[in-house]
Amino acid sequence: MRKGISAKNPIIEHVQSHSSIYLFILTLFLMGVIFGAVVVNSLSFTQKEDLYFYLGQFFGEISDGKIASSEELFRQSFLHNVKYLGFMWLLGISIIGLPLIFILLFMKGVVIGFSVGFLVNQMDWDGFLLSFAAVLPQNIVIIPAFIFISVISVSFSLTLIRKIFMKLSPHSQVQMVPLLSRYVLAFVLAIAVITIAAGIEAYISPNLMKAMVNLPTK
Repeated sequence: MRKGISAKNPIIEHVQSHSSIYLFILTLFLMGVIFGAVVVNSLSFTQKEDLYFYLGQFFGEISDGKIASSEELFRQSFLHNVKYLGFMWLLGISIIGLPLIFILLFMKGVVIGFSVGFLVNQMDWDGFLLSFAAVLPQNIVIIPAFIFISVISVSFSLTLIRKIFMKLSPHSQVQMVPLLSRYVLAFVLAIAVITIAAGIEAYISPNLMKAMVNLPTK
């Protein structure tokens, strides 16, 4: 009975049918995170000091409540992530942009790995805790959305390649309409997820960071 229910679950069905792509995408993303963390150690002392200086100024503004309004933070976060996801989505249609999808996802991992790695490198345990407040909350939602769109984009691009270069029958071209409809729906779902993530980044993360920055030091 449970097997029948699981087989009809669209999420499980989707993951199973794209399992090899998910495995590759997850591995690529994790490689980006690791690379970003390693890059921190390759920075010179001066570069680290400069970055830490700007980081200290940013934390000072947070402590003084001088950061942008929640509405502005929401707008910036939403637009940035939608543009990033939208570009990956368009690359899936273009076919020739397939390698760029991998590069963009890898770079997303690098940014996250570098952010966490730098905080830990400069602030030790406090930096580790601060990364949970500044990086983790919104990325718990954003990362699945990026991985999902990457998988969908890669899958769609590979399907187009097969249809163009493998000389499928004319009747198979009719399937492109529902395929494209599902592709558009996937992007709409990703936008809904990004909206939630932008809300977290605008209304929750700043308060968490402020609480962490204002914690009394021993």
